[in-house]
Amino acid sequence: MAKKEVVRIGLLGLGTVGFGVYKTLKLQLENMEAKTGSRIEIKRILVLKIADFADRVDDVAILTENADDILDDPEIDIVVEVIGGTKAAYEFQKKALLNGKHVVTANKDLVATEGHNLIEMASERGLDYSFEAAVAGGIPVIRPLRRCLAGNNITEILGIVNGTTNFILTKMAKENMSYQEALKIASELGYAEANPTSDVEGLDAARKVAIMASLAFHSDVRFKDVYHEGITSLTEDDIRNAGELGCVIKLMGVTRQIDGAVEAAVYPMLIPKDHMMASVEDSFNAVFIHGDAVDDVMLYGRGAGEMPTASAIVGDIFETVRNINNDCTGRLGSSVYRQLPIRPQEETVNKFFVRMRVPDRCGVLSEVVSVFAKNNVSINSVIQKIGLEKPDEAEIVITTEKISEKNFRHSLDELKALDSINEISSVIRVY
Repeated sequence: MAKKEVVRIGLLGLGTVGFGVYKTLKLQLENMEAKTGSRIEIKRILVLKIADFADRVDDVAILTENADDILDDPEIDIVVEVIGGTKAAYEFQKKALLNGKHVVTANKDLVATEGHNLIEMASERGLDYSFEAAVAGGIPVIRPLRRCLAGNNITEILGIVNGTTNFILTKMAKENMSYQEALKIASELGYAEANPTSDVEGLDAARKVAIMASLAFHSDVRFKDVYHEGITSLTEDDIRNAGELGCVIKLMGVTRQIDGAVEAAVYPMLIPKDHMMASVEDSFNAVFIHGDAVDDVMLYGRGAGEMPTASAIVGDIFETVRNINNDCTGRLGSSVYRQLPIRPQEETVNKFFVRMRVPDRCGVLSEVVSVFAKNNVSINSVIQKIGLEKPDEAEIVITTEKISEKNFRHSLDELKALDSINEISSVIRVY
């Protein structure tokens, strides 16, 4: 098949990421033909209101308020969707594929819910469906999982995949800030949205975990399957106690394949300071992958933002153009070829950190230990501190060995019912 002299793109969206794609393609004008074999041209860009975006482009004539000007244009080869959300984005991507157009997207919300169906639809038509930017922004994660590490049986992925929460936790640890103080700075610097719920409650990270789990374990894992907790309840005391134990606290995305089932979750975790993930600070992201052949791999870099995300999108565009020119589009297809069960969170096994306030009197620690022993919860360490907040009160910090979450939760329920427990202040998992 002859190479195409020009490959034309339709860009759905010209917000932060869309404008980054526009700028990155302009920066690559001199090199794109050498890199891909074709000149790449943005023919149309979908915006909500042309007047609001006219000053962002060199030629206002390429702007449109009608998606069909892109989706129905036979000259457009690749549709790049960066509008976000799920309902409209799904309809646009579906129509693009049905009309024979390749799709590149950064839409983690959609890929985490309908990605498998869209990849199958693309594969059936010999089309590329690419979504490198949907996980960890500019860090290559999707391509390594689909290609470079395909010769492995992957057993575990750990990910710091939300820059907002990592920035907040770094500020809390390094500058002794409260959660609210750190969130305020994250908002002022543009790391946190006006409504940060998706980030701080772990929803954003959970979507990325669903995508990585599906690719790593070749099983259809969706957002609804991922257990998630956020960082809103973490305090300066938690950060301090973690430090005393030689750890830092990170919001971790965790997915494992154990005994024929998939575990997928997002939660705060104590990470030993000598682990590679502990050094990932501020808005940086990292993904730690364990495979049977490669052993351990860590991918690190900017996980979000205009240009890092645009970097991943333009990389996908370039690869699609190469595939068009070599008549090999649609060759990856779906990597899902089985359906493994999702293990409920209460059936998983983890280590725990628990901090509680108790009356400062004899026998309380013995009662606590007795409850844990009754529920087959093995204790690793106990730290008792007197009079931190009140002179007649003590703080007990306990870390456990690996134990059943179900047994641990039973222990907490029993402890809460005791008169000798004033408050269970924190429960955090430990790597």
